[in-house]
Amino acid sequence: MKIKYLTAFITLLSFFITTPVWAQITQYEVSFPNYKHHEAEISLLVKELKPGAVQFRASRSSPGRYATHEFGKNIYNVRAYDPAGRELRVKRLQGDVYEIIGHNGAVRLNYTLFGVRADGTYADIDETQAHLNIPAAFMWTKGREGNPIEVKFNIPEGLNWKVASQLKPLSNGLYQAPNLQYFMDSPTELSNHFQRSWKVKNPDGKEQTISLALNTSANDSEVDNYTKMVKRLVLEQQLVFGEFPNYDFGHYTFIQNVNQFVDGDGMEHRNSTIITVPNTFSGNEKNLLGTLSHEFFHQWNVERIRPKSLEPFNFEHANMSDELWFAEGFTSYYGTLLLKRAGFYLIDEYCMRLNNCINSVLVMPGAQKYSPVTMSNQAVFVDAGVAIDETNYPNMFVSYYPYGEATALALDLRLRTEFKNLNLDDYMKLVWQKHGKNELPYTCDDLQSLLAQYTNNKTFTDDFFNRYIYKAEKNNYEKLLGKAGLLLRKSAPGRAWIGNFGSQPIENGSLLITSVTQHGSPIYNAGIDINDVIVSLDGKQIKGPNDLQSILVSQKPGDKLSVEFVHRGMKKNSEVVLQENPRWEVITYENAGLDVSEEMKNLRKEWLESKMKLGY
Repeated sequence: MKIKYLTAFITLLSFFITTPVWAQITQYEVSFPNYKHHEAEISLLVKELKPGAVQFRASRSSPGRYATHEFGKNIYNVRAYDPAGRELRVKRLQGDVYEIIGHNGAVRLNYTLFGVRADGTYADIDETQAHLNIPAAFMWTKGREGNPIEVKFNIPEGLNWKVASQLKPLSNGLYQAPNLQYFMDSPTELSNHFQRSWKVKNPDGKEQTISLALNTSANDSEVDNYTKMVKRLVLEQQLVFGEFPNYDFGHYTFIQNVNQFVDGDGMEHRNSTIITVPNTFSGNEKNLLGTLSHEFFHQWNVERIRPKSLEPFNFEHANMSDELWFAEGFTSYYGTLLLKRAGFYLIDEYCMRLNNCINSVLVMPGAQKYSPVTMSNQAVFVDAGVAIDETNYPNMFVSYYPYGEATALALDLRLRTEFKNLNLDDYMKLVWQKHGKNELPYTCDDLQSLLAQYTNNKTFTDDFFNRYIYKAEKNNYEKLLGKAGLLLRKSAPGRAWIGNFGSQPIENGSLLITSVTQHGSPIYNAGIDINDVIVSLDGKQIKGPNDLQSILVSQKPGDKLSVEFVHRGMKKNSEVVLQENPRWEVITYENAGLDVSEEMKNLRKEWLESKMKLGY
């Protein structure tokens, strides 16, 4: 998810105009003398300070993330100097806040950054790259958030690094940002990466540049072919909204890092996205498009169609939002749908991709009890936030990503089948025109009002929001998918099921339960929970998950099995009443041996086929 600013237009205009504020520019310089051991040395210079104390701090949150991450833990050796080089006293007020007094109007702050995690949230530094999420790397000056920023990257000799970033490049290796919000929203990759660029055009004739900065092991031919795939997907996405956003400085950059030494992640930003994939490149090109499709759709939905709850972004704590079911969930829906429209998925694969969101809302206990809005609120805890204690998330949370995706699926199919010539694409266009193009932050009430305007049916809209957005009722997915000749059926009918749980074998030949992820499942109802140890089932010793499955294969739903387990040192006996596996699957009517009507075929075509008339 990412960041935008209420005053972006005015601020970016001032970026090109010389005004007195440029005298108060914050200047950063980054060097890598100890890159072999994952360290960078960062210096920031702040001038024209008022008399008295000045505070510098590290961020606790990051654009695109919804929880806190305590970036100050990897910043140390903090020192401060006045313009004459005299060392100033640094007082640490909090773990990530430092105060300097006696500065005579200017302070140069130096510190060491440690980074060894390459993803969309943190930093990674070694001889192959300097992968910098800006909030994880750069301290900033309290009270100077609106001032312009200039940064210089000193590339180590002999490493052949290039810079990929949405920051505005200047001469002499300098890069600029109009303010702290934009700077913090600008991930930067320094590496010997592949570079590809191409022009895109809007209906008004305006041309912009899209670039791919790909850090991976591949040859030029492979990268050229992948670039063609990305271009095709980009154009398919444009057709949903009818136009590309106006990128600041006319440039958008995909930063994609594909190798075995990164952690998987994808993070959208205002004019760029950063994607890390722990895999090899060759042979996996199509799989690499999945995250890219999701993140690029965010250029419209989240970066510019922006929840008011995330505006402005606060770098000192987490912003809670009611709207992530739309911002992330609807983006997940289109991220997959557009891969189908662009021809990267056949219909069978698209059906398989729907299984996750369908089962999330129809099977996971959190979705049975809590609404998409309530699940959106949980992001402040679950979005890669750091905690060491156990939670009950398996039984009270379902991700707003698949929850929102399933909601978008239902709304799209209901618009297409209950109204004449309506669909989710055109609703998204309306939201773009009213809230994205002009960058007017929205609320759930705004989305509800626009759906009523689009359908000209307030009764339908109020019913949909009141039942499926603010409450936890579920749409009839079997009926809706059936209208497109897609069959929703149980994935393992008649098969015995003991529940969803995590486990690991332990030395004494038993099975330690690490999580029980299904409220009301057989294992849950038998009283077995996290940290319990299963000794035997149906009188047979259990040494691992395979032992359980070998027993279940000869059972049927309704069978009762004795179970012996240990709870905190106490031996216990209980009874497991097996159930049918509750999971669903989506397949085509053709694969189920059912007839497909012309009406079904037409719905599929309008819904799933490419909107490009002449290729790409």
